[in-house]
Amino acid sequence: MDKKRLLMLVEIAIFAAVGLVLDQVSFKVWAQGGSVSLVMVPIVLIAFRWGLGAGLTTGLLVGVMQTMFGAYIVHWFQGLLDYGVAFTVVGLAAIVRKPVLDAAANSNKVKMANYIIIGIVVAGFLRYAAHTAAGAVFFAEYAGDQNAWVYSIIYNGTYMLPATILTAVACVLLFTSAPQLMQRKS
Repeated sequence: MDKKRLLMLVEIAIFAAVGLVLDQVSFKVWAQGGSVSLVMVPIVLIAFRWGLGAGLTTGLLVGVMQTMFGAYIVHWFQGLLDYGVAFTVVGLAAIVRKPVLDAAANSNKVKMANYIIIGIVVAGFLRYAAHTAAGAVFFAEYAGDQNAWVYSIIYNGTYMLPATILTAVACVLLFTSAPQLMQRKS
């Protein structure tokens, strides 16, 4: 195995663990689940440093590790959506990797911030969609007389919107002030 690939794998493992820790020290919004945390920051960092595959892998590892540390699973498919899919899709922030790195190379912090925000909004929305689908299908009993989909959209929005905003702010501040974090060492 070459050194570059080994370094990538080590960083994926370390940042997946950091993501798990950040999620454990989160602000719990509701008793039935959902929290505002910085769990997406390390996933986005790896996605920008190493690309799509590494970002998706880091997100998947975060989700898998969460299932080992207090996940609430009522059905295997709900577990897959809420933990596997929801965190894996955060790695899709890598879709803006090239423009972010180009803007960083040109020291264009405004352009860099805009692309970071776009990547995080896309990733946050996809994570939100996974949680919403799981909530509407598997936690419909909490909706009472309300439509389960409407309930799930509102419920998951109460923590996913603040979490996505917090992640965007943290990543913009972090990456525009230290763009070298996104650059791999060979």
